[in-house]
Amino acid sequence: MSDDRVVVALDVGGTGMKCALVRPDGVVVRTERHPTGAARGPAAVVGTILDVAGGLADKARADGLTPIAVGIAVPGVVDEARGVAVWSANVGFRDVPLRDLTVKRLGLPTALGHDVRVGGLAEARLGAGRGTGHVLFVAIGTGIAAAHVVDGTAAVGAHGAAGEIGHILVRPDGPRCGCGRPGCLEAVSSAAAIGRRYAELAGETPDAPVTAAEVAERAAAGEPLAGQVWQEAVEALADGLATGQALFDVATIVLGGGLAQAGDRLLTPLRAALHERMTFHREPQLVAAALGDEAGCLGAALLALDAVGVRDHQEKR
Repeated sequence: MSDDRVVVALDVGGTGMKCALVRPDGVVVRTERHPTGAARGPAAVVGTILDVAGGLADKARADGLTPIAVGIAVPGVVDEARGVAVWSANVGFRDVPLRDLTVKRLGLPTALGHDVRVGGLAEARLGAGRGTGHVLFVAIGTGIAAAHVVDGTAAVGAHGAAGEIGHILVRPDGPRCGCGRPGCLEAVSSAAAIGRRYAELAGETPDAPVTAAEVAERAAAGEPLAGQVWQEAVEALADGLATGQALFDVATIVLGGGLAQAGDRLLTPLRAALHERMTFHREPQLVAAALGDEAGCLGAALLALDAVGVRDHQEKR
């Protein structure tokens, strides 16, 4: 096949869609961003996804490129085998056969994946975990989720829900998680949880919540309360990652999501806390994600390339 091949890749979030045309070697040749408009309802969101994907395919052909597949990443519970967006609170999807709808509209092979799993796929093959074989990608934002990637393939699980590391129990008497159980990792160490905890202890009003980034800055500046909240989050996160290491024995843990943007303010104390928790387990390398918000799009592209049997991107990028 010629070198003009590209895949259409979409990373659909609750607020916006990151979209791209990606070559088999992982090089992005065109990017676009579009609002998701989730408030319009799931049917309207599906319509936008199909319109955007179709428009990208048309632009590729107009530029002399050949679209060979479509990759779409969505949040929530995803049945990748059936190509169904089972459930997503952010987008409103309930059992949406997105793969089949895309194939019918564009006439191209289509792969549907979970946003965190495809992000992990990209980081493992093209980003911070490249070349290490066994990678645990942990995205820390409003919630916490993970992807376990072995030799370039992300585990999906029997029910499409593998990687929910945010729901490891780390503090039995801790705050109640959105899932209904107290003490989950994401109820303590997610960016949203850190902001809530600081506001609670400081007696601040919820009208102007402090962000996790601000807590990190205040902790670095020596504010005792911020330092306490930050340390609590780091210790709980280290417990969660130590559990993950006991289960998966990975070579590299890659931290992504908004909280990872704290850089060494997070990584330095977290490495020390994780080191303290290692007994007979081999200590993984702990690194920040390298691909930023491109990871979802790149991962969706990789999933699509895999679906059509094209997998030369790892070696050539």
